[in-house]
Formats: sequence, structure tokens, C-alpha cells
Amino acid sequence: MDGYDDSTYGDAFADVYDEWYGEISDIGETVSTLLELAAGRAVLELGVGTGRLAVPLAEAGAAAGVTVTGVDTSAAMLERLADRDTENLVTAVCANMAGDLPDGPFGLAFVAYNTLFNLRTAGEQEACFAAVARCLAPGGRFAVETFVADPDDGPAEDVSVRSVSAERVVLSISIRRPAEQVAEGQFVEFTEAGGVRLRPWSIRYATLDELDGAADDADFEVEHRWRSFARVPFTPDADRHVTVYRLRSAA
Repeated sequence: MDGYDDSTYGDAFADVYDEWYGEISDIGETVSTLLELAAGRAVLELGVGTGRLAVPLAEAGAAAGVTVTGVDTSAAMLERLADRDTENLVTAVCANMAGDLPDGPFGLAFVAYNTLFNLRTAGEQEACFAAVARCLAPGGRFAVETFVADPDDGPAEDVSVRSVSAERVVLSISIRRPAEQVAEGQFVEFTEAGGVRLRPWSIRYATLDELDGAADDADFEVEHRWRSFARVPFTPDADRHVTVYRLRSAA
């Protein structure tokens, strides 16, 4: 997508993210599982956004001495995180999750709800696994949550209505290019007071085999694979997964 860069998504969605996506997954179940995986050690969230998960995780982990650091490329998202984190429990860092991550060492890193796919090349996604491996403590884990990509899906274009109210209409326009493993689109928002607002998004999705390959190259192995952070067993028909990778050097 022309003109799209690492901060575009966060800057475009920061003001509506919690309204639109605040309930996309169960926060309580996610926090409980993450704390168990962290095993009392420091946690790093990639693509922390508004702190939807990081803040309740830091609150729940404080008694056990679990600290939480979050990275994001969008200053607008980090401003929303600061507004939510009134007790300054989360250490926020403006950084690319495929680049130089905080030193740690962390016992757990995680990237929730398709955020890994915001890295828009296979090389960046592989670099993310390598960067995470460098900042984890021995025995560290990396939890990845995404949809399960179907390589047999054909090209698709869609124009649909996301929401309608007396003061606002939001249309969703998207395209998918399977040969490139790319999906992108715009939410086009119309309001009487504000006119037209564009909210673009773009992802490069990866198959489970690709994710496992990137993990293997970074010296991870699969420890768990579930349908969700509720730890429901993963099955071949699942459309989502949470995979927990563990550094082999800990074995």
C-alpha cells in the first residue's frame, strides 16, 4: 500500500482501538495464561498498543514481582497506553518489534491477536523471532497469537458496512492477494461533523509452517499450541492458534 509505514496502523486506529477492539479476546483468560507462562519473570509485549493486555497483566503480576515492558512503533498508541496506565506499571518503549528490543532478560515475550502480521515481509517476521530470542532469559518463551492462514484461499475483494449510527457510518473495504500473502484495506468513516476519515491497514500473513520455520531458525521449539489463551486444544480445523515457543538452549 503506497504511503503506508510502520506507524500508520497505530496512528490511524489509536483513537478508536479500544472502542472497536477492546473485547476481541478474553482479557482475564489471556492474563492468567501469560502469568503462568512467565513463571514469575519479566514480560515483554510486542505491539503493546493502548495497553489492553499489558496494563491488566502488570496489575495482576505486581504481587508476584512480574514486570511488564511494551513496545510499539506508534506514538499515538503509546499516548493511549499512558492514559490507561495511571500507576505507571508498564514500561513503554517506542521501537519496531523486528529491530532492537529492550535488553531484558525477559522470561516471556508475547505478540497478541495477529499483531505479528503487521510486519509486512517474511524477512521482518523472521527478524522478530531472532530479536525476541536475543532478549529472552534461558528457558524463555515466546507466545504468538494469530489466525491460521489458509494458503488455498483465492483472491478476494470486499466492500461492506462495519457500523451505522445516527452520526457515523463506517465502511470496510479490503482486498487479499494470496500469491503475496497480503491483505489490506481501509475503514472509511463518514461523520457529519468531521467529514471523511480513512483508517488504513495492511498485513502479511504467514502459515503455521512458516512461523514454525522462523522459530526453528531462532533456536525455538514448539512447547504448546492451543486454539486460544484459554488453552483449548488445537485441532486441524481451528481458525486461530496460540503457539508457545521455548528456547532450545533451556532444555
